[in-house]
Amino acid sequence: MTENFASVRYMVNDVGASVTFYTTHLGFELQQRAGDAFASVTRGPLRLLLSGKASSGAQAMPDGRRPVPGGWNRILILVTDLFAEVERLKSAKVQFRNEILKGVGGSQIILDDPSGNPIELFQSAG
Repeated sequence: MTENFASVRYMVNDVGASVTFYTTHLGFELQQRAGDAFASVTRGPLRLLLSGKASSGAQAMPDGRRPVPGGWNRILILVTDLFAEVERLKSAKVQFRNEILKGVGGSQIILDDPSGNPIELFQSAG
């Protein structure tokens, strides 16, 4: 059943590499896989749809534009120890877009999945 999930679709270059990344580094569980075209992974109430080039989500729009990975819209994952998570992921050679930023609400950093889709790790100040 998927009605208990909030779903986000990410366009990815390699479904297998993306599944490995999310399940190995970020604590997601594989829910469904359709070869190299599509997979869904879950973490709590979040269902992340990983759509490869052969998926229906990658079809061209009427004006010819194609959905592609990347951009700045992102999922946000709450962590309890941001510094420890960053060290763990850096040792696994995960690519970060920036260094930890501290704001009034907490601290954050943005990393990229294997296709260049951003993920924000956030630790609340409270």
